[in-house]
Amino acid sequence: MNDFTQEIKSCLEVLENGGLILYPTDTVWGIGCDATNKEAVEKVYHLKNRPDSKALICLVGNDAMLERLVEKVPETAWDIMDLASKPTTIVYDQPRGVARNLIADDNTLAIRVASDKFCRYLINAFKKPIVSTSANIAGEPTPANFGEITPTILKGVDYVVNLQRNAGNAVSSSIIKLSNDGTVKVIRE
Repeated sequence: MNDFTQEIKSCLEVLENGGLILYPTDTVWGIGCDATNKEAVEKVYHLKNRPDSKALICLVGNDAMLERLVEKVPETAWDIMDLASKPTTIVYDQPRGVARNLIADDNTLAIRVASDKFCRYLINAFKKPIVSTSANIAGEPTPANFGEITPTILKGVDYVVNLQRNAGNAVSSSIIKLSNDGTVKVIRE
């Protein structure tokens, strides 16, 4: 079994048991868990020392999984994803099928279709969306690479993926809010 396959297997074991993983994403290193497991999502908020009123991002492995998680994917969303020059997270109205504590007070959810090979394989093997939030304590800077992740985060997760640790400085995704009424709002470029 190669390293890639072994890492996927190790992550699946932790995710299926409600644990937390620290993993490389298509943007920055992320803390992840089963996005449908309320207790696992609570562990992420606790580790980050973040109020659960600040919603987290959810990663999906493909368009079909995205379509299962929201009432309606606006046509504009497909255009944005096709045209985006960097990973783009879109905030959708009326999410469903995820842990209640992952959904924002205004009944929205930030979702990104992962473009990273490892993330896509992991999510598609898990068959469920995975939480993705930057690997830092709330209020502290987002680590640009694996070496900047604090011991608190490293010790607070159940598994740390042993891939892409030497990757260069990553950037956060763009975040765009798309309301079902057609309103488009850029939250983070």
